[in-house]
Amino acid sequence: MPAANDLKKGQVITFNGEPHLIMETQHRTPGNLRAFVQVKMRNLRYGKSLEQRFNSPDHVDVLNTDRRTLEFSYADREVFSFMDPETFETFEINAAMIGEAKNYLVANGKADVLFINDAPVTIDIPSSVTLKVAESSEGIKGDTASNVQKPATMETGLVVQVPLFIKPGELIKVSTADGSYLGRA
Repeated sequence: MPAANDLKKGQVITFNGEPHLIMETQHRTPGNLRAFVQVKMRNLRYGKSLEQRFNSPDHVDVLNTDRRTLEFSYADREVFSFMDPETFETFEINAAMIGEAKNYLVANGKADVLFINDAPVTIDIPSSVTLKVAESSEGIKGDTASNVQKPATMETGLVVQVPLFIKPGELIKVSTADGSYLGRA
């Protein structure tokens, strides 16, 4: 098992019997104490972040991980189906793991999935996606004095505030961080 000094950002370790993703590491050597490693990590099962100190010679259990870019195929109730474009292998991921990312998944859309022992654990989507406007109301004529926006429903059901000139059927770019309109695609 590797020592705590060898921990790097992006690795997954077992801590208190749960898998944790390393988000930050800092090696510290205070003047009158022994060196330690300050680690900021996130529990992959519950999503909570925590900071932990490890003594430099402590050994930690680093898990074998694999990160793959998968294509979203379809959603069936609480199960989302993804396919590996290289091997054509399909994976089913439950809605609880997908979370709010479901509002940004469209057919053939890409997502990075982290696997531990060939089981999907987390999903990361791009910072922006292109979505089709399914429905939006007409802008009121003369209401152009300032940056006026109207709600528009996307093909995934997400409601985004868009400028008045956006019509149903148009493709727009949407930020996945906050669901805001970024521009036409």
